Amino acid sequence: MHFIIKLFPEITIKSNPVRKRLTRQLRDNLRRLLVPLDPRISVVRDWEKLEVEGPEDREDLAPAVAEVLASTPGIAKFARVDVFPLTTLEEICDHVMAGWGERIRDKTFCVRVKRTGAHDFKSMDVERLVGAGLLSLGTSAGVNLRHPQVVVHIEIRGDQVFVLHDSRQGLGGFPLGTQDAVLSLISGGFDSTVASYLTMKRGLLTHFCFFNLGGRAHELGVKEVAEFLWRKFGATHRVRFITVPFEEVVSEILTKVDNSHMGVVLKRMMIRAANQVAATLEVGALVTGESVAQVSSQTLANLCIIDEVSDRLTLRPLAVMDKGNIIDIARAIGTEQFAANMPEYCGVISVKPKTRAKRERIAREEAYFDMAVLERAVAARRVENIDELLRADLEAVQAGVPIYATPQPGAVIIDVRHPDEIARQALQAGSATVMAIPFYSLDKAAATLDGEQHYLLYCDRGVMSRLHAELLYEKGYTNIGVYRPGG
Repeated sequence: MHFIIKLFPEITIKSNPVRKRLTRQLRDNLRRLLVPLDPRISVVRDWEKLEVEGPEDREDLAPAVAEVLASTPGIAKFARVDVFPLTTLEEICDHVMAGWGERIRDKTFCVRVKRTGAHDFKSMDVERLVGAGLLSLGTSAGVNLRHPQVVVHIEIRGDQVFVLHDSRQGLGGFPLGTQDAVLSLISGGFDSTVASYLTMKRGLLTHFCFFNLGGRAHELGVKEVAEFLWRKFGATHRVRFITVPFEEVVSEILTKVDNSHMGVVLKRMMIRAANQVAATLEVGALVTGESVAQVSSQTLANLCIIDEVSDRLTLRPLAVMDKGNIIDIARAIGTEQFAANMPEYCGVISVKPKTRAKRERIAREEAYFDMAVLERAVAARRVENIDELLRADLEAVQAGVPIYATPQPGAVIIDVRHPDEIARQALQAGSATVMAIPFYSLDKAAATLDGEQHYLLYCDRGVMSRLHAELLYEKGYTNIGVYRPGG
């Protein structure tokens, strides 16, 4: 098992010291993520690329390694490679013909060779010989040098030959740990999750700040999507998840602030609170999912008024994106269904909201607001390490749901993991019936389940399954348990 990794182009144009630092960080990040799969996996860097090499007896790990590479910031593209010693051109041709006959079936193709070192042949010689060999197999639709459907990439470096296949795009961006930290205001919807992903992709260490307006269920949903984002794109570095109770702040706004100005005032209160939280974390910038003119509080005039209450830079990665583009990104990164199933907790709804709020009027409205309420909310914040998220919630629930280490006779197991996790490794539960209902859809799906049937919820770590089982149990679903193999 061998992969070649190409660096994000913006890394390659940096000065030599910066390029070395960025490449070294990417190497270290990949080691943190890959070594747990198998300690024999190595990550080696040189000037223009990284190479990942695994034991020959663990080809089964290749999909998991590819998934890590596809989700790690700093990688432009990567490919599986076959590596063998350079002997003769004929042996190169034989090797490629053996592995590429089916890959070019009914497709046009071409051969591209990149060569480094001193050899008694030219790159074009290899291209012609290998191309002729593949064409002679009779499986392809012919050679097309300009617009081929399949490109056979071969690299010859010194006395080694690398045949690239299964090439995939990486995230791009910079490696986590090479840029500064930011605090992302996350609500669990499409916008804030995509904004958080984009800052992580750019290499920014992204902490999460959640303003709780909807109680325990809302908080649990946002924690789940934040943990998902971190595990998929940022698990090389520990970050914080901060929960700020904001129900009393909203109540104060509803009773003290003019209806048409409530939206802007609420955003200003959130930015004020986030600014204080960021100061305690020594974070220099805030991140929001606002897009210009998407809603009334997000006009340029209102955003200027909102930003005045913070002495930190506010990054808005989605500022000029259309909603459709934002949803497309959410779908691509796996957060679309989180957002689609997240209830809306907007806190305040203005009948005729101001789109161009005046500074003097906002100051007058906020004069009625008791700032002690905001200070209490910030003081009551809860700070948790992202890798320990949900465990405190699990300890707080009542132990009313039974946990089984083996499938129970007649019970149906509900796999509540994210579809990406299920696709990587399906649950093997013997003869037991297994159905997939992602945890973010479970609350709605519960009403459709057979009330006479016994169900066991399952997830890898036993945290999501237990939390959701307890929540359903509290709602009266007593036919729910937890399947925890070995638990």
